[in-house]
Amino acid sequence: MQQAVSARAPAHLWIVGILSLVWNCFGAYDYTMSHMRNMDYLAKMGDPNVMLAYMDSMPMYAKFGWGLGVWFALLGSVLLLMRSRYAVHAFGLSIVGMLLSFGGQYLGPTAPAAMTQGMAKYVPLFIIVLGLAQLWYAWRERGEGVLR
Repeated sequence: MQQAVSARAPAHLWIVGILSLVWNCFGAYDYTMSHMRNMDYLAKMGDPNVMLAYMDSMPMYAKFGWGLGVWFALLGSVLLLMRSRYAVHAFGLSIVGMLLSFGGQYLGPTAPAAMTQGMAKYVPLFIIVLGLAQLWYAWRERGEGVLR
């Protein structure tokens, strides 16, 4: 016997899903431009050579975590819009990646001044809070039967 599929997704799913996708696309853009060593992009954060030296000196687990966090968050957003229950797993893995990445930033080499001054020092906290919010939202929608 087939299970009935709900006719329509709630409007908030599309709003949250699209905002999540836009936010995570920026993370993917940042990751891609940083790993392509785009000097113009890196110059927006200070001296690009200092930024490259910092990224090169990060521990391997932090580099792995950065990729895991970025790409699974993006996948989670796409799965959320597809109404897939696997969005919860993707967002959960992105949190693991964030913890590895930001742990490497705090325990690894000294970060450039541009990353530790003003509002920039709060960016990791903001990213983790948004990641947890995305995970919670997907978990809640899976529980409500919106994600299949």
